[in-house]
Parts: sequence; structure tokens; C-alpha cells
Amino acid sequence: MNETIIRFGYPATLIAEYEHWLVLLRPAQPTLASLVLAAKSDATAFADLPPPAYAELAQVSRDIESALRSAVDHARLNYMMLMMVDPHVHSHVIPRYEGSRSFEGREFPDAGWPKLPALGEAVELDAPGIAAVSGWLKGLWPPR
Repeated sequence: MNETIIRFGYPATLIAEYEHWLVLLRPAQPTLASLVLAAKSDATAFADLPPPAYAELAQVSRDIESALRSAVDHARLNYMMLMMVDPHVHSHVIPRYEGSRSFEGREFPDAGWPKLPALGEAVELDAPGIAAVSGWLKGLWPPR
């Protein structure tokens, strides 16, 4: 796995694995069920991914959107390909909603709604929180 994937907590944060992609729970949650969609490749430019990775991205995106709709009933879904600190191809997947959502008694407000996600106001998950949210999302993942 590349350094970016490791930096986002793999394997503890793993939600789903595909041939070319991993879906990881984002440890810092700007909204509940925020994810990282990471290419398994060592590519640092989106255009450098192998063609089969683009084809598979359609299924991965459908699975993400289905699971997150069930999880938080988002109004919008933001895919943010930032790649400034972590250079390997990845997107932050941020479900957007007005107000907040709760999970196991903890509130997850969308502090940026209806504008840009407030990444700096994220709820930081500890190891038990990562395990709980990851387990919940894995249970909502479409079967393959």
C-alpha cells in the first residue's frame, strides 16, 4: 500500500477493497461517514492511473453513494481531490447535510453547510470510534 493509504489509518480504517481502489474511513470526520477513496497505485497524478482503474471507479462510486445514502441520507456528496500533503491519488468523500447527524450519542454537524466543507472543524475519531463507524459502514456496503 502507498504512503497515503497508510497515513489514513489503513488497515484499521478499511471499509471496502476493490482491485484498484480502497475505501477508507476518514479519521477526522467533517461530517458523519466521511471517507477517503484511495487508488492502490503509486500514481501521484490522476491522469497516470491505469485505464482499468477508471472503469472500476464507476462501480466504486455507486457503492459509496448507496452506502452513504443509507448511512446519513446526505443532500449532496462532495468528492474532493486535494493531494497537497498526501501525494498519491485519492479523494476525500464528504457527505453533506443541513444540521447534524448523530452516531452512538456523538454529534457530527456539517459546519460548512451550505458552502465548502469545514475540514478544520472535523470530529476526530479515536481507535474505538474508528472501529465503531467502520463496522457500521461495512454493514451498509452493497454486496459484491
